[in-house]
Amino acid sequence: MAVDHYENFPVASLLLPRALRAAVRDIYYFARTADDIADEGDATPEERLAELAEFRRGLDVLEGCSPNDLPLPRPRIFVPLGATMARHALPSSLLRDLLSAFEQDVVKQRYENDKELFDYCRRSADPVGRLLLRLYERHDPENLKLSDAICTGLQLTNFWQDVALDWHKGRVYLPRDKRERHGVSEDWLGQCAEAGRLLNDGDNAINAQAWQALMQEQVSQARALLLEGKPLARRLPLRAGLELRLVVQGGLLILERLEQLHYDVFQRRPVLRTIDWPRMALRALFK
Repeated sequence: MAVDHYENFPVASLLLPRALRAAVRDIYYFARTADDIADEGDATPEERLAELAEFRRGLDVLEGCSPNDLPLPRPRIFVPLGATMARHALPSSLLRDLLSAFEQDVVKQRYENDKELFDYCRRSADPVGRLLLRLYERHDPENLKLSDAICTGLQLTNFWQDVALDWHKGRVYLPRDKRERHGVSEDWLGQCAEAGRLLNDGDNAINAQAWQALMQEQVSQARALLLEGKPLARRLPLRAGLELRLVVQGGLLILERLEQLHYDVFQRRPVLRTIDWPRMALRALFK
């Protein structure tokens, strides 16, 4: 179970009730395809935004408020998605939030502070949990609050394990105000990314210590959010609760790996391996 992109979706998981698997696949296919449009390939920003605009038009058509009488775009996505939205009374606003985050990835590459970053997470990650809670018909205010904490925590975990990958895409999600407070310059971050390792020799020793202090703060923040939302698992049906416990434990384990690597995400991206599943399962059951 990777904490990456939308892989924290429990797609077709055996723990999902059979009646919900198709719905989860339909939502996932929408989010995965739109995310890839924003991130993958060699398209220009203008071309990416134009394709994402077609996704917005698809939602307009499903809502019966298309500005013109054009056929439904990408029917392989929007025909089953429309049926799922109608069957489970899913609000299109959550899907529009996802699209706005994908569009933002095309045009915004830097974040000034936590306020900006958390607003992005509110649209890029939180809708995933909110949609799943609607499928389970457990979307009361307290559950939504706990779900948002988990989803934002997972999104931040993904950011911190992917600092080097995001740099090569031209993106820095670490808030500028925190980088400056710790004394981590963007130029030095880029040097580490290009070198493929944490530069900590000679004059770089002070920079490396500043980096580790910054990342310790960021990892602690992500962990606190995952732990804040963890009680949601007890408020869900048994299988859904176990699924969520595994997802949370996966995120927590990635954060542990970051600490074990002394935050050298430039040399090695921490990932979960098959051998980690027994540990995650035990933690999910007993923690």
